[in-house]
Amino acid sequence: MSNRMKVARTEKGLTQQELAKLVGITRQTVSLIEKGKYNPSLKLCLEICYQLDKTLDQLFWIEKER
Repeated sequence: MSNRMKVARTEKGLTQQELAKLVGITRQTVSLIEKGKYNPSLKLCLEICYQLDKTLDQLFWIEKER
């Protein structure tokens, strides 16, 4: 999950600070999400997706372990 968000952010030419400002969180929170150390709310996931022009599936989908 986390690497896909970082890739999408860099493809848009945004720093962690810029994305954080757009979605109303801190740069540290963006960093934690990208490292997989913070589980964002659905509302925050959607806002990140809107800003990065991606779907929830593209950024946050995790396959169920069998």
